[in-house]
Amino acid sequence: MTRKKLGGPLLGLALAGCMVLMLVYPAGTLAAALRGLAIWWDVLFPSLFPFFVISEMLLGLGVVHLFGALLDPLMRPLFNIPGSGGFVAAMGYVSGYPVGAKLTAKLREQQLVSRVEGERLVAFTTSSDPIFLLGAVSVGFFHDASLGMVLALAHYGGGLIVGLLMSFHGRGDKYADPPLAAAHKAESLQPRGRLRLALSSMTEARRRDGRSFGELLKGAIQSSLQLIIVVGGLVVFFNVLMELLTRAGIMSALFSMLGGVLSLAGFPQQLSAALTSGFFEVTIGARSAGEAASSIPLQYKASAAAFILSWGGLSVHAQVASILNGTGLRYVPFLAARLVHGLLSGVLLLVLWKPVTGSGLSAGFSAWPAAAGLTSAPGPAFAASLVLLGLLLGAALLLSLLAGLLRSFARRLQQL
Repeated sequence: MTRKKLGGPLLGLALAGCMVLMLVYPAGTLAAALRGLAIWWDVLFPSLFPFFVISEMLLGLGVVHLFGALLDPLMRPLFNIPGSGGFVAAMGYVSGYPVGAKLTAKLREQQLVSRVEGERLVAFTTSSDPIFLLGAVSVGFFHDASLGMVLALAHYGGGLIVGLLMSFHGRGDKYADPPLAAAHKAESLQPRGRLRLALSSMTEARRRDGRSFGELLKGAIQSSLQLIIVVGGLVVFFNVLMELLTRAGIMSALFSMLGGVLSLAGFPQQLSAALTSGFFEVTIGARSAGEAASSIPLQYKASAAAFILSWGGLSVHAQVASILNGTGLRYVPFLAARLVHGLLSGVLLLVLWKPVTGSGLSAGFSAWPAAAGLTSAPGPAFAASLVLLGLLLGAALLLSLLAGLLRSFARRLQQL
């Protein structure tokens, strides 16, 4: 109660201070706002808006329910979430933050996941998209396409480890929502029965939705526009906030404090600027890591970028918190998962650096058709993202089928 009483006045004082700084530095404030607006319009809008619309359409058409029934044998044993989480994970990894949070909120609204399952799901499906990781960070900021492979392995590998760890979240919580009965009923189904269940689930979901295709498209565009505007507003706000903190000298003080901590931990203290900037905004932080002093070993700069990409920045945190508002999903598990993901990704990159870069795999990675497509112009990059989404879903379906067959085989052995 005391925290809530103090939080309001402190927040009011902080915002009042920002208003004063905006009056003192109007030109810098305007320039920062325009930079944030450019990031939203040039990068986020074309990369996120199509996936927002597609995900809304697939939910209304019942496709998510179809994949939910088919992927259940894989997702429940590994991540302790329903099969629909496999579709959310694929969409989240391909299209980037905050698509995973948006789809999780939609599943929660439709009662397809419990509160704890939703918290597990959003914790490991919030990640950078391959277009940003390979194109913007590796090629644009570091000017080295060969970094893409080790960055991707550290970032997405760390995300999967977080998903495995989050499977234990909420197991001892007596207030957690009970498991969904339909999911447990589906566990004993044979592959053919599961396919019938998947088709019937899609048909039933489409019947419950009841909207025509035109109405579905209209609603998807309206909902997606509303969300993408919120995302843009938060990006502009945090760009302005960082500019004001820099003008007030607060960022310099934070750089010095973090530099001392990094020095004690044995890391280059020159990376403090990148990590502090990345704490607030992922794009600025990743760019600062790529532009850090050339005297810093490349693996340390890449490790800092991996941490920043996995942490996401407070801008992404605010986007996710705004999406989760009203769903009953708590922010604290997401916050803890982002921190663990950041630390895991940074450590994984250092561990994988010599094996990956020394083997020559990273040098040839940029020449792969998929990687080349993701680092090219927006049109081919978007097409490559859709191909990657199809490949991920196809691989997940094959693994799910194999898991179901192995479970059926083990059950028959027990009956003998």
